[in-house]
Amino acid sequence: MGYAVAPHHSGVYPVHVQLYEAWKQVWNIRVTSTEEYPHLKPARYRRGFIHNGIMVLPRQTCGLFTHTIFYNEYPGGSSELDKIINGGELFLTVLLNPISIFMTHLSNYGNDRLGLYTFKHLVRFLHSWTNLRLQTLPPVQLAQKYFQIFSEEKDPLWQDPCEDKRHKDIWSKEKTCDRFPKLLIIGPQKTGTTALYLFLGMHPDLSSNYPSSETFEEIQFFNGHNYHKGIDWYMEFFPIPSNTTSDFYFEKSANYFDSEVAPRRAATLLPKAKILTILINPADRAYSWYQHQRAHDDPVALKYTFHEVITAGPDASSKLRALQNRCLVPGWYATHIERWLSAFHANQILVLDGKLLRTEPAKVMDTVQKFLGVTSTVDYHKTLAFDPKKGFWCQLLEGGKTKCLGKSKGRKYPEMDLDSRAFLKDYYRDHNIELSKLLYKMGQTLPTWLREDLQNTR
Repeated sequence: MGYAVAPHHSGVYPVHVQLYEAWKQVWNIRVTSTEEYPHLKPARYRRGFIHNGIMVLPRQTCGLFTHTIFYNEYPGGSSELDKIINGGELFLTVLLNPISIFMTHLSNYGNDRLGLYTFKHLVRFLHSWTNLRLQTLPPVQLAQKYFQIFSEEKDPLWQDPCEDKRHKDIWSKEKTCDRFPKLLIIGPQKTGTTALYLFLGMHPDLSSNYPSSETFEEIQFFNGHNYHKGIDWYMEFFPIPSNTTSDFYFEKSANYFDSEVAPRRAATLLPKAKILTILINPADRAYSWYQHQRAHDDPVALKYTFHEVITAGPDASSKLRALQNRCLVPGWYATHIERWLSAFHANQILVLDGKLLRTEPAKVMDTVQKFLGVTSTVDYHKTLAFDPKKGFWCQLLEGGKTKCLGKSKGRKYPEMDLDSRAFLKDYYRDHNIELSKLLYKMGQTLPTWLREDLQNTR
């Protein structure tokens, strides 16, 4: 049959990775079901998802439990059972759900056989009072049919297990939500996020994630395929909290900023998290990304000039258009921040001035510390020093030595040509005006580069 369920709901949701792996590798299970996703109640909001190749169907409640085995002893009297069948909750469940999956205990097929009684009378009532055509399918075909109808449910939406008491009780006692980060640095790319990541790591109350073998200091969980590896995979990037270490964890993934899926995913798993984003002039960000790609031997960036990339038309090759999009689209700052505001409250988001971070990092870090509400305050004027060779601020070590970012940071490249600068100024004009309105609405200070740009626009 390829179908199995877990006792006491354990492991299906919240997901227990070992259960899914054993089901798939040992028993070739392809379908299971749960009442817990996204929550037990309200039942009409239960949904399905697919994890590790196993289709998880939303299971409904039929009103029969281990203690409801005799008709005359049904809670509230036998009339209560008949009521949910004949036009009540059970009837409405079938009526409102194109596909319904039920499961009851084996004891309800003995004793007064209430399992048989309930569904026999339910089908009879449906035939009498509706024009519904009822059909049943084996589990695998049923699951395939379900996700054919509800294809948008294939991707799961991981929630904070500690926000739901039932989920927390089902979850392993060895796991803790204190291992989740409380701060996300979301980008965008090429605005100074790595420097901010380094500066935050200098604070004794803050701990960053472990590095990834594939994406270095970035986990890139909420925006791509890593999300489907589940929250256990995500948690492994953070230390196990103890009394001697900080439990204020943070992570930086600069491509979260312009992702269409990251805000909702992040808010569902980390509803109380704080969000940091750094903005520089979008024209400079676009040019920096182009130069970054050239430094990494991107054949398209090496073949075309920056002006050719940003002005490419709709008939350009797909690879050229892809590079153009990565240069230009992240600079639609207001559009992307609005998406994050649809998932997080405005007081959870702080927009930083990337230009000021580069010239006066200690001042910016004072603002960040107040925003985070950390108990101890670091005087970054004493812990940062300007390195004239690198051209930016670095961590000050004992003996006057400095620890700076790697060679790929602070890379020198030619000034942007005037034609490209003029094109981008016009291209981003409306975007920057919308950004100024949005920041004013959020009660946040306009970055210095934005004020200068708006003054020059008038």
